[in-house]
Amino acid sequence: MAADVKGEGEGRAARGLFVATISTGSFLLFLVQPMVARMALPRLGGAPNVWNSAMLVYQALLLAGYAYAHMLGRLSLRRQTIVHLALLLLAGSTLPVGLFDLVQPKGLPEALWVPVLLGLSVGPVFFAVSAQAPLMQRWFAADPGAGQPWALYAASNLGSFAGLLAYPLLAEPLLTLRSQSIAWSCGFALLISLVILCAASRRHALPPPPSQKQLWGQGVRIPGRTMALWLALAAIPSGLMLSTTTHLTTDIFAMPLLWVIPLGLYLLSFVVAFADNRAPAAAIAFVTPVVVLFAGSYAMLSNGSGTLWIAGGACLMLFCIATTLHKRLYDLRPAPAQLTRFYLVMSAGGALGGLFTALVAPLVFDWAWEHPLLVMAAAVIMPLDPILRWRSGEGIEPGMARVALLLLLAFAAFLGWQLDQRALRPDEGLAAVLLTVFLTGTGIMVMAWRTAFVTVLALAMVAQGGIWTIRATLGGERTRSYFGIYTVRDTADGALRTLAHGTTLHGEQSLDPVRSREALTYYGPTSGVALALNAVPHLEGAAARIGVVGLGTGSLACRAVPGQRWTFFEIDPVILQFSTSERFTFLRDCTPGARVILGDARLKLTDMPAGVFDVLVIDAFSSDAIPVHLLTKEALQVYARALTPRGLLLLHISNRYLDLAPVVGTNAAASGMTALSRLDRPIDTALYTPSRWIALSRDGSVVKDLARISADTPWTPLNDRAARPWTDDHASILPFVRWDRLTGRP
Repeated sequence: MAADVKGEGEGRAARGLFVATISTGSFLLFLVQPMVARMALPRLGGAPNVWNSAMLVYQALLLAGYAYAHMLGRLSLRRQTIVHLALLLLAGSTLPVGLFDLVQPKGLPEALWVPVLLGLSVGPVFFAVSAQAPLMQRWFAADPGAGQPWALYAASNLGSFAGLLAYPLLAEPLLTLRSQSIAWSCGFALLISLVILCAASRRHALPPPPSQKQLWGQGVRIPGRTMALWLALAAIPSGLMLSTTTHLTTDIFAMPLLWVIPLGLYLLSFVVAFADNRAPAAAIAFVTPVVVLFAGSYAMLSNGSGTLWIAGGACLMLFCIATTLHKRLYDLRPAPAQLTRFYLVMSAGGALGGLFTALVAPLVFDWAWEHPLLVMAAAVIMPLDPILRWRSGEGIEPGMARVALLLLLAFAAFLGWQLDQRALRPDEGLAAVLLTVFLTGTGIMVMAWRTAFVTVLALAMVAQGGIWTIRATLGGERTRSYFGIYTVRDTADGALRTLAHGTTLHGEQSLDPVRSREALTYYGPTSGVALALNAVPHLEGAAARIGVVGLGTGSLACRAVPGQRWTFFEIDPVILQFSTSERFTFLRDCTPGARVILGDARLKLTDMPAGVFDVLVIDAFSSDAIPVHLLTKEALQVYARALTPRGLLLLHISNRYLDLAPVVGTNAAASGMTALSRLDRPIDTALYTPSRWIALSRDGSVVKDLARISADTPWTPLNDRAARPWTDDHASILPFVRWDRLTGRP
């Protein structure tokens, strides 16, 4: 009895050791990705195609790590230990983590250069750590008496979730990038120590006896159809996680750090689905069809009328779908001997889902069509356990069941027609919700027929604003690039043409030829930028050289006066196309000789000679996302270098969810610049939008003269201060989030 108790105690201790090792490895993985991304911002710029390339590197390294773990499993445990520890030590020789000092070869495109740079910078340690989860599970299962290893994968994703939260909440706000790198290196040393202890705990492990080899799964062939199903069950949640982020930030609720929520829920779904306690996963799988019917009806909504509740429903749906499909993946798991093969295929599925959403969809679709498509795919593949079993109930003939099904589908079509009439009308909100509830109930009643279930879901999507989305696509109103989804639309009365990026208006132009040169929205006559540009002839002379970072519709071009030389910086060729194709004519009508430079403005300005501009306007924010690398102290120094000693810098910091004034105030003080603020609340809100502009100069007399010239519309000193300046080495948006606006309070 004493020996049994001792054995159980040792087993629990070994299990705890393996859980700690796997969790530590996953925690480190989810810390190093955003850390390297922050390191690369000043050097590579903030273009999304850069981060798409980075994600390809991470996914490729993760897949390679899983393949390495699978191949290593063919060796004896002793040889596995020697090889893996040697790999960890070799990878550790590249620490601390930092960008590799390599100059980009001439002619090598960014699409190839970025993967090479990131691969050299973080590739060795990322590859070594990525193999931890499957390899440690295999080592754990090397002892036939240790129990099933699958719950350790739940621990792996719990570690990933902890790392995901730790970076934006702790590491980024509290530590500089240098300190983060050193702390990560210490974590890597801890991981090596834990791996050594895990190997020591299995030094006497024996292979399973011949009588258990079949149960263990050795020599068992896995059908290709099963592996294809593994692939699909892993790919759909992975793609849906990314598509949910795109859909929410584009059309529903573009709040800061929103990307953390879908990714966190995706990771937590593994924790539930792979846990030893099967009850929570089973309960979630039971209610998932209902959640998909209700929340999935909003998957084609794209008119910017979303609310926090709809965003919450989309996140709930993601978690339910991911948990349900991952539960089915768990139910289809092989015997322990095939563990690394299982995780290799699952990793490949996750990579395929990510590739479809991050790379293929922006090239193929004009809107986030991948989101409703993935919801539909989940409805096709998820297990359906009918809540109402009337199809197979006693006394119900098949013919009667089919007639009832047709009647229910007809009723669903009627409900969809009614919903379409009310979905986008604010005064019909309650009626729309009730119709959605009835449609959900109809879908529940036909769950016994998968085709009918999917049909009701499609009807709900189309009716819940989907018609509007389809018409926008057929009308050619939208254009998509790696930088965003843009909608160009004329107002119902034909008076204005607008450019929107998701839920954020980026500019508009009057279609009245008499007023077509008027700068509207954030650039109205009382806005800070209008006041400053009107004062430029007095401040800088008649031949001022003016640079504008962020083209948009080109509204600012019509603030130009004869004799000035204008240069625009624009990161997205699609935005430039709107002006060159004359969908917006500001550029053609007002500054036909202006130069437009494509690329990340900070990098382009760094390459230009000093003192090339008299005025520099920074208006480069996309939706409510903040390109941090354009607001750091080093960025301010880049702008100051590009300006003459008396040059004027104008920053547009209007934002719904972030108060950026303290950041600019502190950075300006640290850079020796004098700053004034102009908060504009225009009277005519039909044409002009409230805005906040900051004017800065190294020569204090310039901003004083600006204030004097604009005395009728006063500027105020920028007294807002942050605790510390934003730098390339340390910046966090958390202290500046307007939490009351996120919760909907005034």
